[in-house]
Amino acid sequence: MDKSEELQQFLELEKQKAMVSEMVGKLTNVCWDKCITGTPGSKLSSGESSCLTNCAQRYMDMSIIIMKRFQSMQ
Repeated sequence: MDKSEELQQFLELEKQKAMVSEMVGKLTNVCWDKCITGTPGSKLSSGESSCLTNCAQRYMDMSIIIMKRFQSMQ
């Protein structure tokens, strides 16, 4: 593999890492705002914990569906 191909691979990997990082940040903000309605204590309530789990799962599922849709369009 020549330097140009290595650079392309490196850039693609860095792009993917940035996308994952951005997704985690958005997921955290969206789910926190939706599920944590009051001042958080030292522990999450069972309702808050369940809400966060469900929210994160739905967010990830939708992200996968969107990525697959974009890939099929290319």
